[in-house]
Amino acid sequence: MVVINGSHFLCKTFLFLPERKGMTIQFGYNKKQVLDGLRSHFFGMAEIRVLFIVINVFAILSAVLFYFKIIKPFPFLIFSLLWFLLWIAVRRLLPLSIYKKSETFRDTFILSMEEKGVMLETQNGTQVWQWKNFSEYKETEIFFLLYFNRRSFFMVPKDAFKDLTEIQAARSLLRTKIAK
Repeated sequence: MVVINGSHFLCKTFLFLPERKGMTIQFGYNKKQVLDGLRSHFFGMAEIRVLFIVINVFAILSAVLFYFKIIKPFPFLIFSLLWFLLWIAVRRLLPLSIYKKSETFRDTFILSMEEKGVMLETQNGTQVWQWKNFSEYKETEIFFLLYFNRRSFFMVPKDAFKDLTEIQAARSLLRTKIAK
């Protein structure tokens, strides 16, 4: 069992072949990078994007109606406040609360990506996932996000790889093994 972002996962294990054809990296998490990665995840969610679009449309509409003196300042102020609160919640509060709740971000990992799957080792134990356990992956500027489902994922920092060649190899492996 492994805990990722506060969720517990039990996955079938399998044996890795001794002749490793994949790559192994070691990493810990940087708080600033984790917060950026969590923001990328949240802004990638359709419901958050739709919510931002709706609030922005109403805020712009209330600004236009206020400019033409069709409405009073109060509705304009309300939609501006809603937009500001939503922005603060998604950009700051939500990522920070997840970071503080999860012990995962304080741990050190050894991650092996191979033809058969992914093996994650910590001081608390080892977890192995076959590639079919991942539903998708996303790539951001600083992370590969490996998704188990829409809301559960594991972040692999790109700066843990030795060089650009290893990042490209990891990207290629993820592209062939996980549907994006």
